[in-house]
Amino acid sequence: MSNSKYTREFKDSTVQLVLNSEDSALKIAKDLGLNDKTLYNWIKEYKKVHNIQTDYRRSPQKATPKETSDEELKRLRAENKLLKQERDILKKATAYFAKETL
Repeated sequence: MSNSKYTREFKDSTVQLVLNSEDSALKIAKDLGLNDKTLYNWIKEYKKVHNIQTDYRRSPQKATPKETSDEELKRLRAENKLLKQERDILKKATAYFAKETL
């Protein structure tokens, strides 16, 4: 039985943020106040459980000079989705750590 101070939901949300974000896992761990090795272990476990292959060629999405309105809208919607995910995770982390201090 695991004696973790983090819930499965928090771990999974954090890993999904890393996988969908342009930020590094190291930066996200720092932002959430996590040990980076802990986060890397969560990512490794998540990928193993969900049979996800690592993509080492992942590059950030940037606007191109020849981007059409539809392409820009699609890119901005994806970015908006990611930002909402980040916000929700930070809200959960804030609530979690606030609960700990009570």
